[in-house]
Amino acid sequence: MDFVDRYLDGVTEIADRLREEDFRKSLNGIVSTIQETKIRKGRLFIIGVGGGAGHANHAVNDFRKIVGIEAYSPSDNVSELTARINDEGWESCYAEYLKVSNLNSKDCLLIFSVGGGNPEFGLSMNIVQSLELAKEREASILGIVGRDGGETAKLANFCVTIPQVNESLTTALTESYQAVVWHLMISHPTLYSSPMRWETAKK
Repeated sequence: MDFVDRYLDGVTEIADRLREEDFRKSLNGIVSTIQETKIRKGRLFIIGVGGGAGHANHAVNDFRKIVGIEAYSPSDNVSELTARINDEGWESCYAEYLKVSNLNSKDCLLIFSVGGGNPEFGLSMNIVQSLELAKEREASILGIVGRDGGETAKLANFCVTIPQVNESLTTALTESYQAVVWHLMISHPTLYSSPMRWETAKK
């Protein structure tokens, strides 16, 4: 089979499986939690590594502008992030940012990660430490992850694990669908509060 067909078959299969009841429950749980966070004037902190960091930066814009919730990502501040990595270490860089931000029980932490963090294998430990801090401070935890979801899936109040349909495309399809899922969320009638330009422009 042609690679383009294989990739798009994976896209189609994941879309079909995300319609299943378990995924719908998780998605609706995430939407409700973010809405509750907004109502209680909490903040949404979004973190990821690599492609997940890029998603976090983009999603912060969408949640602030379209949903109207106060949102931040540590990877938006390159100077602080790199200073913390240089002086304090990679593993604690996000958690230390969240401590200075006074992460608390009104707030919400949203994770974009393929593996979700794994302390046993020392993977994405900056995500793991952030999760532990959020748990300690009773902040809500949400995730959009791949594979088994790792520590994020274990600790999250609600977590969408992107179905794995082609092991050789795990990262590509997971990160593709992270963008699909968060755009679904910001477009959801529960959260959507500020019309987007192209949806309101006259033809």
